[in-house]
This record gives sequence, structure tokens and C-alpha cells, in this order.
Amino acid sequence: MHKSVVIDRICRVEGHGGITVNIEDGRVTEVKMDVFEGTRFFEPLVVGRTYDEVAPILMRICAICSGTHTVASLMAVENALGVTVSEQTRLLRDLLVQGGNIESHALHLFCLVLPDFLNYPSAVALASDYPAEVKMGLELKRLGNAIQEAIGGRAIHPVNAVVGGFGRLPMSEQLLDLKEQLERGLEQSRATFDLVSSLEMPDFCASPNTYAALSGNGAGYSLFGNKIALSTGDTKEIGAYKDICNEQVVPHSHAKHSRFKDNPFMVGALARVVLNGKKLSGQARKAAERLNSELLSGNSLGNNAAQAVELVYSVERSIEIIDELLTRGIKQEKPSRVTTRAGTGTGAVEAPRGTLYHSYSFDKSGRLTEADVITPTAQNLANIEKDLRISVQNLINEPKESIAPKLEMVVRAYDPCISCAVHLVEVNFK
Repeated sequence: MHKSVVIDRICRVEGHGGITVNIEDGRVTEVKMDVFEGTRFFEPLVVGRTYDEVAPILMRICAICSGTHTVASLMAVENALGVTVSEQTRLLRDLLVQGGNIESHALHLFCLVLPDFLNYPSAVALASDYPAEVKMGLELKRLGNAIQEAIGGRAIHPVNAVVGGFGRLPMSEQLLDLKEQLERGLEQSRATFDLVSSLEMPDFCASPNTYAALSGNGAGYSLFGNKIALSTGDTKEIGAYKDICNEQVVPHSHAKHSRFKDNPFMVGALARVVLNGKKLSGQARKAAERLNSELLSGNSLGNNAAQAVELVYSVERSIEIIDELLTRGIKQEKPSRVTTRAGTGTGAVEAPRGTLYHSYSFDKSGRLTEADVITPTAQNLANIEKDLRISVQNLINEPKESIAPKLEMVVRAYDPCISCAVHLVEVNFK
């Protein structure tokens, strides 16, 4: 009988993390998802900066999610300073976030998920036998990048989105070109769902999950919302996000853990589809209706299939936004005027990996006095440990060589951004 299962470094994820599982008398006694990225000090780095300097710095927490970080940051600044943006700005920000969702989900599904389920060590090895599929995945990723470049000014770390609006607005010709690419992308996203949903989904990590996601912005499925909803039936205002996250320091990790009512919870595509899936429309709704109900009831590996549903959704939603912008006509408007004041505000957006929170306080001159950023992966870490414990208990009679890759598969299903999860720990010495 095994005494431990140790994975020093989880492969094919962003950042550095490991897994340690201890076993006594056939029972799992300890599970640790070790995050040993160094502290990055982003939050204190922006203290003292002016309101317009915050987003360009904090978007660099993550390259893949830089557009989403930008939008969440700008929303927090505007909430604190009482800035109202135009409907055109909201639509363009939605499009920017959808582009990030397309890019990230395509990258995860084709470069991390398919190698796991088809028994290849990497996407490069997978491409030798499945060149058309890998090419399709890379084209979808490129589509997401093209949207972010057109709206944000560049594919990574957008410079065009600013407090109150946009520095430069896209031309109608750019939007028409994007729509043409998206129509081809819709076919590819449906093919991606067909491929991912055809994979045999094991249930060794299945157990009840608590899910959390944004909700409340209109009748449709959205990556934005004015409330936080949980599968427990609880709801909270965005400003009460700390009541959901309840971050706690754990001794084995540089990243804090989040628990709601002392229980782990899950954020991300699966949580969104479980909580808001009935709001989907079009091809995305048809895809969601094909999902196995068991995946939605507590198998975290189902996050992969949920991302495939959202890939269809984000392409469809991007086409809808472009059609609305073209119907309205692009107005050459300037960003909304900002008047500095003391205030506190929170912005929340559904990033590819789950709900992202930015919360800031400013003094009367518009300089930042306090920042708090909670990433999706930080919220998921406690739930990952729960799933790892269940997995080892179910797989305990298998050889270590068989258990280890399945544990990595569980972690990768969450699509973790480990370095983004590192939250500053303040130590007070008495």
C-alpha cells in the first residue's frame, strides 16, 4: 500500500506547483496543493499611484487574462470615482473579454486537455497524429488574439482601454473583418465541442461541488453581473465579495485559500454553466443540452466540456456585439470625464478560469491607498485539494505511476494560473 504520492512539479500549467498526498492504513490523511511561486507584490506596487496608472500595471498580473484584468480594474476605478461609461464602451469591453475567453479556452482545450485524454505528453506530440485538430485550436486562439488586438490595441496587455472608455475606437471595416473571421470560428467552435464531448470522462474525482459565479445582468448568459450567486442558493452583492472568498493563509502554500461557510467552492466555466446555463441561446444552448448531467452534478473534469460550450458562446456573443455596434454606428466619443474624489469601488468579471475581483480605495486626489485582487485560481485551490483527496481515495489500489498523471489531469481541468494565484501575505510581528 502506498504511503504517499508526490508530484514535485505539475506539468503543462501556468506557474509552478506540486502535489503531496499522504496515506496511512489505506486512508488519505493529508492532501496539499503546493504553490511555490514567489510573492509578486502587485497590490502594494500600485499604492500611491494615480487612478489612471492602476490598470496598466495590474493587467500584468497575467498575460493570458490581461484583457479581463484590465476591464475588472477599470470597473473598480470607475465604481470608486463615480464614473459612468457609455453603452458603446460596455459593448466594446464585453467584446474584449470575449476575445480573451476564446483565446484562453482554445489554448487550454487543445494544448492541455486533448493531450491528457488522448495519452500524449504534449500538444507538439499530439500534432503529429492530429494535425488538423491542433491547427484548428491554434486558429481559434489566433481569433481570440485578433479580437483583443482590434479592440484593446494589442493582443496582450491592451493599451487602448482606459478609464471611462477607449483611447481609439475600431473602424467599421475592422469589425466587419472580425465578423467574417468569427463566422468561420463558429464552425470551428462547434467542431471543438463535438470533439471534447466525445471524450470519455472518468469519474474518479466526482463529489458534490459548491459553485459560484456572477449573475444578474439581464436575461442572457454573460461574463458580467451585478451579483454573486452560489449553488447553495446564497447571493451577495459584488462589493461583498470577501464574504464569499474568505481568504485564509495555509502553511504549505504561498497562495491563500478561499472558503465559503468553511467549505471549498469552484469557479470557472463549469460553475457558470451550472448556475447560468439556462440563459444560453443559439448553438451554445444546443451544446449545453448535450452535456451529460453527471458532469454538471459534481465532476470537476466536466470543466473541460463546459469550456467547450463557452467557446461556442463567446464566438456567438462576439458576433452579436459586432452586429449591434454596426447597427448603432460607431460613435467617435471621448472617454467619460473623471473627477477625483475619495472612494472605494469593486469590479468583477468572469475570467476564463472564474470570477476575478479587483477592489480599490482612493484618496481625494485620486491616488490609490489600498488594492485587493482575488483571482479565480486562488478561489479554486481548496476545491482542487478536495478533488485530489477524493481521487486518491478512489484510485488507492492503482500503481503510483497510474495515479500521478490522473491527479495532474484533475489540476489541469481547472486550467489553473498558478502564478496569478499568489496573493500577498502580510506578516505582523509583535
